[in-house]
Amino acid sequence: MNILISNDDGIESPGLHFLASALETLGQVTVVAPHRERSTSGHSLTLHKPLRCKEVAPNRFAVSGTPADCVYMATRLLMKSKPDVIVSGINRGANLGNDVYYSGTVAAAREGAYYGVNAVAVSLCFNEHGQATDPHWDSAAHFAKIIVEKILHHNEPVKRLINVNVPNLPLKKIRGIRLAKQGLRYYSDLVTTEIDPRKKPYYWLGGEYKGFEKIPGSDCVIVDGGYVAVTPLKLDSTDYEIMEEFKKWETDISG
Repeated sequence: MNILISNDDGIESPGLHFLASALETLGQVTVVAPHRERSTSGHSLTLHKPLRCKEVAPNRFAVSGTPADCVYMATRLLMKSKPDVIVSGINRGANLGNDVYYSGTVAAAREGAYYGVNAVAVSLCFNEHGQATDPHWDSAAHFAKIIVEKILHHNEPVKRLINVNVPNLPLKKIRGIRLAKQGLRYYSDLVTTEIDPRKKPYYWLGGEYKGFEKIPGSDCVIVDGGYVAVTPLKLDSTDYEIMEEFKKWETDISG
């Protein structure tokens, strides 16, 4: 099997190496990842400047771009044949709820799904501040391998995007795997203003994590309960329920 791995934490991320080691038992692994951390880069492609790519080890490439750039280059240029599965991670921190819209980890997997390949984003959920003194990468790698094996053995024609969040717990303390819907997390709306040495203002975006809405069956609740949350995500963002309601608008506007 041909397996492509990427991430948004960079080519030197420990989570990337744990993931590659776990999946090497399943097939040929190619790693194409950003040359530095590109967290919260979302699904952006670099179109306004050239990219650099360096092979840092056999089948290991560092790209001077975003996670989506990495998957784009891997599938169109670097790999000799189409991958059977694309796995992004293991991310240093959760990608739960509305995080999926900002996440470079999820974006790398989504880019693979757009290309027509089953894709998985894997994240290790640290504490509420996104920190862990004892990250259990092995736990996340263990469940990533289980899920990728399922995908490879049931290679269906409909290509899927799956978001996986693993509690930062020793393997024996994780209670199992649960399907979960997308939840909702809260952050403080913060823009910090500072003044540089030349007396000009600059700004830092992003506030502290404030918790999650306790939606039954949501990924946030599932992980908080000690389970691995597996959330299938849609590539089609159309809200079909609202679309039905808007049909009368179309009639009113068009006459």
